[in-house]
Amino acid sequence: MSRRTHRSLPFRLLLSILMIATASLTGVVATAGTAQADGCYTWSRTLSQGTSGADVTALQIRVAGYPGYGGVLAIDGEYGPGTAAAVQRFQAAYGLAADGVAGPATFSKIYALQDDDCTPVHFSYAELNNCNSTWAGGAVSAATAKSNALRTMWKLEALRHALGDQSIRVTSGFRSHACNDAVGGAASSRHLYGDAADLGSGPHSLCRLAQQARNHGFNGILGPGYPGHGDHTHLDHRAGRFWSASSCGI
Repeated sequence: MSRRTHRSLPFRLLLSILMIATASLTGVVATAGTAQADGCYTWSRTLSQGTSGADVTALQIRVAGYPGYGGVLAIDGEYGPGTAAAVQRFQAAYGLAADGVAGPATFSKIYALQDDDCTPVHFSYAELNNCNSTWAGGAVSAATAKSNALRTMWKLEALRHALGDQSIRVTSGFRSHACNDAVGGAASSRHLYGDAADLGSGPHSLCRLAQQARNHGFNGILGPGYPGHGDHTHLDHRAGRFWSASSCGI
């Protein structure tokens, strides 16, 4: 199952309490970036439209699951209207003030949602790669395949939250050419790029997964009714939009 225990949360909570207490005693106000920092990434400034940089890129990866129906958020390091809208939807999804500006409250929520390797708390690199742990042998470099898988996981985290925070079962992720050939995958399969995930049924039907995924940044959505997809829903990041799950109405 894809839900896993986030073992670092107690430590982060204790760290936050200690830093707040220290700030109270010394009269120094700790920023959200330092109070909630983890082993993955710490934001040091508030981000809004017009800002750019690596910190914007890191934010975009984590809110890419909130582009709106049929949308895909560009991961380009530029905080434009699309990023502001995605941040606003992320904020609303978690009960934050939805102003489209990424500040301490937004970052604190992201810190609570990620593990120290940057993956969201309910998904892992192992889940997105049951083929070749080195991430090599696909259509792109190992580093690119692993980076693509991280972006996929954050979109799956958004999908999971929208579906009531019930578990999502990943049945296939990255594949090397050898693994792809062994399972009869298409020669141009997005699994070779690390940016695809097959989902099995569980708390949610395959059709429910396919339908909801349209809101979370996936260009490729294949499900029941599409040849060879009667037992899973396939999601990917192909360049153009292609949805087909005729048994589900899409």
